[in-house]
Parts: sequence; C-alpha cells; structure tokens
Amino acid sequence: MARRFRGESHHKVDSKGRVSIPASFRRVLEAGDPDWKSGDTPTLVIVYGGATRSYLECFTVDAMADVEERILKLGRGDKRRLALSRLYLQQSLESSVDDTGRLVLPKELRDKIGLDKTAFFAGKGDTFEIWHPETYEDQFAALLEGDDEFDPDVDPAIYLDGAGG
Repeated sequence: MARRFRGESHHKVDSKGRVSIPASFRRVLEAGDPDWKSGDTPTLVIVYGGATRSYLECFTVDAMADVEERILKLGRGDKRRLALSRLYLQQSLESSVDDTGRLVLPKELRDKIGLDKTAFFAGKGDTFEIWHPETYEDQFAALLEGDDEFDPDVDPAIYLDGAGG
C-alpha cells in the first residue's frame, strides 16, 4: 500500500518563504518520487490554481503523473480536459525539498493565499494542502454549515459506512 499524507501541523515561514515540511510528509514525497534515492531531496508538484483557490495543493511526482494521465485520456477539444489542463498543468509548478527539509514558496504563491508568518499543513491522503491558518478554519467551518447531509453533532466516522462501496 502506498504511503499517505496524514495529520496537520503549523510551521513558521521565514522572510524568504522557506517553510519546513512535516517529516512524515517528506517520507511520502520520497516514496512518491521515482527518481529519489537516499541522500537526494524529493521533488513535488505544487498546484496553486486560479482566483477561487485559497490554498496550495501538493502532489508527489507519482500522484501528479496519475492526474496527468487521466487528463490526457480526455479528447483534445473536451472542455473538461481544457479546464483540468489549466488547473493541473498550467497553474502548477515543480519544486523540491531542500536538504534541511524545507520548501521555498515563491512570493507570488505566498501572496496568493495570504501566507505570512505561519503555514498550516493538512494531510489529505494522496495530497497535502498548505493554507493560511485562519483561512483554513473559516473555510472548513463554512463547508460544514451549508450541508444538509452532514450533521456536525455526530461522530463523522458514521459516514464511512457509505464511502467507497
């Protein structure tokens, strides 16, 4: 079974945009980089998206290759292919973890999501997200409020019964 991104954590962002990646996330990035070998630094893909995206979504090399293959199976003129290509191929960049376990986030990406002193990392299984901490809390609360099928007062584990067949 493939390694997954799990957990959440807050990390300081320095004035040059360097932020430490959680150690467990680095292990997943290493496992998902076919060119990685011991002593190397792993590569990842950061999807920043358009104006509606208020977080950075980070993929292993293998996970992004899977997304790209799925996009390329759609017909060239298919509007879904155009939209997905724009998000995952155009509005993304390849980066790598430095030898101290940090990721350098360009100023444009930090400005896009309002990142200044602290970054919030959220594991999402096959990807992880980087958020401004307050934005994450606000959007997560808003997501749950408008859903008639989700009851915030019960243990969410009950929803596993209907997940994935």
